[in-house]
Amino acid sequence: MNARRGLLILLVISAAVRMAYSSALGPGNDEAYHWLYAIHPSLSYFDHPPMMAWVEMLGLTLTGGRNATWALRIGFVAMFAGSTIMMYRLAARHYGERAGLLAATAMNLTGYYGLAASTFALPDGPLLFFWLLTLDRLDLAIDGPDTGRSRRWTEAGLAWGGALLSKYHAVFLPVGVVGLLLIDPRRRKRLLESGPYLAIAIGLMVFSPVLIWNARHGWISFVFQGGRAVGGWTPRPDLLGLAMLAQAGYLFPWIWIPMVILLVRGLLRWRSLSEGPERLWLAVATIPTLIFALVACFRPVLPHWGLIGLVSIFPMLGRVWAVRIEAHPRAGRRRLGIAAGLSMMLVSLALVEHRTGLLQRGPSSQWAPLDERTDPTLDFQGWDQVADRIRELGLVNDPGRFLFTRYWYQSAQIAYALGGERPVLCYNSDDPRGFAFWSRPDDWIGHDGVLVMVGNEPDAIPRYFRRWFATVEFASEFWVERHGKPVRRIRLYQCRGQRLAYPFDIDRARHLSQRSQTASKGNRAIR
Repeated sequence: MNARRGLLILLVISAAVRMAYSSALGPGNDEAYHWLYAIHPSLSYFDHPPMMAWVEMLGLTLTGGRNATWALRIGFVAMFAGSTIMMYRLAARHYGERAGLLAATAMNLTGYYGLAASTFALPDGPLLFFWLLTLDRLDLAIDGPDTGRSRRWTEAGLAWGGALLSKYHAVFLPVGVVGLLLIDPRRRKRLLESGPYLAIAIGLMVFSPVLIWNARHGWISFVFQGGRAVGGWTPRPDLLGLAMLAQAGYLFPWIWIPMVILLVRGLLRWRSLSEGPERLWLAVATIPTLIFALVACFRPVLPHWGLIGLVSIFPMLGRVWAVRIEAHPRAGRRRLGIAAGLSMMLVSLALVEHRTGLLQRGPSSQWAPLDERTDPTLDFQGWDQVADRIRELGLVNDPGRFLFTRYWYQSAQIAYALGGERPVLCYNSDDPRGFAFWSRPDDWIGHDGVLVMVGNEPDAIPRYFRRWFATVEFASEFWVERHGKPVRRIRLYQCRGQRLAYPFDIDRARHLSQRSQTASKGNRAIR
């Protein structure tokens, strides 16, 4: 099959599959929270830069402002299609069109990028696109013809600025490139040219909205995200092992293991790689991979934090697969078919579990492998039932009333389920996230609130909130159900007449960043 025709088929089929299952799943906890970014336009946000919000706004606007998950996600599906094309170009430029198609296919067959960041409203989707676009421009700026080199450095700077606006991980890109230019004698001359400095200056200019927002808010976003990577100094080999296993699970072992082997083998053969793009791929891949591996030696990390580095190895993997398929076409195509089948099986299994809870343990299914803590589909489940019950009780009829929970992700889910009918706050002095910036504490004095308690929260919580409200009264209790099975307990309390401003302001948000630095002492997982 012609490689370009194969790329078109890959783009069409994969986009159709993603739109199908994105329409079937409600928003995850992070997605509901990120939807609030689009509802509160800003130069930047407490957790992340604004690119994710802009992609959401574009999708919601182009679909008529519908409060539907597929509308929220459609921009991310489109961006991953762009990432697929960029991966094809990177590999095909140096290794041929078959290698380009196989590199793009491999990326589509991974768990995290092919199934999650390619569909859901997460910052990693835009980061992936702009990361690959930056690599594409850097490849030509560093080793391409002299004609038009300044233009390509300018384009690299713009692309890097887009990556910075997507996620702070983009800071590792220039670190890897500068490291390459310093240690590579053949490419060191680029440091004597204006191009690299022009690219960095342009990237920082594009990134300036985030700098302005942070300067106005005490650099809180940088402090928070930096604090998540700071822990104790007691080595924990077990945490490193768990991090590596989780990374393998996120990319799938049959893709992660060959990529790690290619990374290590490439570094060992560095001297023989003076020609070609491999040194650029390896330099960009090594920095984030190594840094997050070092962090994982001392504290828990989320598996996807270091994966963006390995993305740069996909072109090399595409070349290896192309050679193997050329040598053994039938076996190679069979392996690709099995890998694609496994991905589709996981999607189908997730959809079945989302609808039926077949694998969740319960009174009539003690054999099932999942429970409330380990079932990943529960994040997507039942928040529309909560919103419907709140409406039935008339708790949204008063235009001056607001709702609140104690956890940012629960508040986000309720806000999304209600479609913005009423303001939803997060009354948590330790971890309010972006809710600390989307309104002022004084705004709610004199208003009535509805406390929504999810799960088995302590009975003392309503008493705790009596110091801020004139009265706190029980209103209702019910269970969210899935396929007839109770999965989440909900309690509602009417809180009348807020007397004092609840302290969810920036000082409390800054306190969160300090707490996150000590969280690893208790070995708590980081969200």
